[in-house]
Amino acid sequence: MIEILKEFGPSFLWSDGYRWSGLAVTLWLLVTSAVIGLLVAIPLALIRTYGNRWLALAIQLYTLVFRGTPLFVQLLIIYSGLASLSLIRESPSLWWFFRDGMHCVILALALNTCAYTIEILAGVLRTTPRGEIEAALALGMTRRQLFILVLIPSMLRRALPAYSNEVIFVLHATAIAFTATVPDILKIAADVNAATFKTFQAYGIAALLYMLLACALVAVFRLAERRLLAYQR
Repeated sequence: MIEILKEFGPSFLWSDGYRWSGLAVTLWLLVTSAVIGLLVAIPLALIRTYGNRWLALAIQLYTLVFRGTPLFVQLLIIYSGLASLSLIRESPSLWWFFRDGMHCVILALALNTCAYTIEILAGVLRTTPRGEIEAALALGMTRRQLFILVLIPSMLRRALPAYSNEVIFVLHATAIAFTATVPDILKIAADVNAATFKTFQAYGIAALLYMLLACALVAVFRLAERRLLAYQR
């Protein structure tokens, strides 16, 4: 394994001057998709809980579809299925987006994690203590101020434990990127295996990197929970 790292370390861990390393690509996929998914999930979770009935039903249908189908199938539909449509191929901007494997992987991951995050946040919103809302209304807050100053901060704090598991799931899910020829950790491991036929060492390094990243994420979220949820103790 040491010999593999000496020879292929630049591909796994840092840039070799021509492209990103597998670790950098995996982190980019994780951060970009998780941030997009969270930013979209926040307003959709509010609509799902407090909004118009028909909009809430549409959001529920979206979460049902993306939580009820495998992520790998979703990626295949986005990367291979949509790219085969004449509508996509005849539009320069759409074809530019969907012909790039990186774009398709980020879109698939973001849509998938957004669906799960909506359910996490909506569940937290339903358990918001009634006293918080009544206190805000007693202070004369408008509906907009109630959402921005009370409900959303409270929701994000209390959702941290469950959301940390979702982020780790997204990290593991980035491994499907190699099927779209995106040079993430697993794609680099597959290339190393093809070049050296040292299967255990190549995929063992990949597994170790994923585990270290997961441990780092757990540590970050545990620290955030201690600071932001200290009032619960």
